[in-house]
Amino acid sequence: MPAEKARETAYFAAGCFWMVEAAFRKIDGVFVTEVGYMGGKFPGPSYHDVSCGLTGHAETVKVVFDPAVVVYESLLETFWTIHDPMTKNRQGPDIGTQYRSVIFTTTPAQEAAARASRDRVQERLGREVVTEIVPAPVFYRAEEYHQQYFEKKGGKGCRL
Repeated sequence: MPAEKARETAYFAAGCFWMVEAAFRKIDGVFVTEVGYMGGKFPGPSYHDVSCGLTGHAETVKVVFDPAVVVYESLLETFWTIHDPMTKNRQGPDIGTQYRSVIFTTTPAQEAAARASRDRVQERLGREVVTEIVPAPVFYRAEEYHQQYFEKKGGKGCRL
């Protein structure tokens, strides 16, 4: 029986989760992506709950990957390139706390890598990066119709 591949999980919030998920799904070494909600105080939120802006949750993408194929630092590079990390609570036309920029870390190594990466981006851009870097709380999976939304809808939806 072949050995099971190593798996690690990362969580990123960078605006509309449909587009964020689509970007991470293209990366070799990513096994699974799921969209959902994290970072709020409202248990078991629905899309409607989060869209009202009162739950404190951010639209988030769970990324399960093989660190032997793609390192966490490469996922961070993708994260920084698919959104504007200097705009608080907004990505393009989407406004609200649910669209904020957040890296939810699962290990001390992820936290250190995320902070170092953020500092490099901030230095390169010469402006303050408002991305939050916090330990990952509970991930609430979004409704099924949001999963792999662009694949289901032929690329129609939000744009970054």
